[in-house]
Amino acid sequence: MSRPTARRSRPVRLGPRSVAALVLITAIGVAAFAWPLFADPSFGVAHEKDAPWLFAALLPLLVAVVVATIADSGMDAKAVAMLGVLAAVGAALRPLGAGTAGLEPMFFLMVLSGRVLGPGFGFVLGSVTMFASALLTGGVGPWMPFQMLAMAWFTMGAGLLPGQDRLRGRAEVLMLAVYGCGAAFAYGTVMNLYGWTIVPPAGSGISFVPGDPVHENLVRFVAYCVATSLGWDLGRAVLTVALTLAVGPTLLKALRRATRRAAFEAQVTFEAPRGL
Repeated sequence: MSRPTARRSRPVRLGPRSVAALVLITAIGVAAFAWPLFADPSFGVAHEKDAPWLFAALLPLLVAVVVATIADSGMDAKAVAMLGVLAAVGAALRPLGAGTAGLEPMFFLMVLSGRVLGPGFGFVLGSVTMFASALLTGGVGPWMPFQMLAMAWFTMGAGLLPGQDRLRGRAEVLMLAVYGCGAAFAYGTVMNLYGWTIVPPAGSGISFVPGDPVHENLVRFVAYCVATSLGWDLGRAVLTVALTLAVGPTLLKALRRATRRAAFEAQVTFEAPRGL
């Protein structure tokens, strides 16, 4: 008789093709954020006008991540359907805070989803969720592909945290809360790097100065983050921590139950009937 092996919740694993696709898209993303720091201002290239090119590169690369993950791990239609459901829920959560004081409840869902479903799945989920929420809230603009990348890294990071098979209960929730706090600040900082480089210099001592040495601009950037966005990032971090601690245990169980029922990467073994 045939009998499926014992099922347990585990992240969608990364194979060599998935890793290669993630490394490529991450390298392009880092270059997209950082190139103004190294560019000669005489080139006349405007950072605020590179978004369509980044978006054009981002979409096929996201498809490549999904295809590579399917090829490497056997992720099937059930996993893709879960991706769609979680992205829809995350997009619906974003308007609830309306961006007030940085309060964006979608971040805690991305942390928990990335933890349960793994870094590759998390990367795609974060990006697709931000894209869907932008369409839902009317937040489509040159910043959107940069937000998609930042949220993808945010969600992927949760999937890279240690103890996937061993850590459970209060310790896991506390780890996710700490990660969510730090990553909320990191998300704001990464997005500041985009916005800061397109704001015209105002002679305030914290403005980006094209062509200046990188270390001098980075000092101004730190001052810019403290002066303009620290309060917003703090609100995002506090809400992410509070929601993770409050509903994290319940939601983690629900997500893991869903992955067990979907039986991602389930293997079937066959045994001969007893007595033969």
